[in-house]
Amino acid sequence: MKESRIFARFTTLDIVLMAMLATLNGVMTVYLSMINKTLNSLGGPIATSAIVGLYMIYGLLAYYIIRKPGTAVIAYSFGAVVQSFMGSVYGIASIIAAAVCYMVVAELVFALLRYRRWNAVSLMLAGGAMVPLWFIVAANMFGYMHWGWKVLAITLVVRILSGIVLCGLLTKMLGDALSRTGLLKRFELGRASRAE
Repeated sequence: MKESRIFARFTTLDIVLMAMLATLNGVMTVYLSMINKTLNSLGGPIATSAIVGLYMIYGLLAYYIIRKPGTAVIAYSFGAVVQSFMGSVYGIASIIAAAVCYMVVAELVFALLRYRRWNAVSLMLAGGAMVPLWFIVAANMFGYMHWGWKVLAITLVVRILSGIVLCGLLTKMLGDALSRTGLLKRFELGRASRAE
């Protein structure tokens, strides 16, 4: 991707896409909360950690499609606003803290990759990397420390794997599937797909 395209300003379409993905995430989160409760009753924090990647996917998908610095900041900010309006059993502070953790790490990962690598490995790296910072913050917010080190370690590993697969790999699959429909031809992913 050319340097000028990487640092191009966000278009109205970019903003609309990020808002749509954030809204879809808000709706999905309502259903994920029900699944989370079921998993918690079956296997506690380790079982609920299996779906953590799905909570982060909308921001990474926006980044994969748009490919401009700052995408994670805007997308996850939109997501935090939508979720705050919809409500959360975990509270608004946790919604904002999670969004900040995700955006900081995603922006750092893609900056280190110089906004040039968009393969499955890069997205899986980003999906896994977004987990630990929020895990540390959440552990202090919600008292995870009483779980004990063994449960904490297993939970973190499961969450990272979930981030890699259900956020990173699934982002690649969804983005490529959407690109094949022609719906993304005005976005950087669509342009890159046509150039291949």
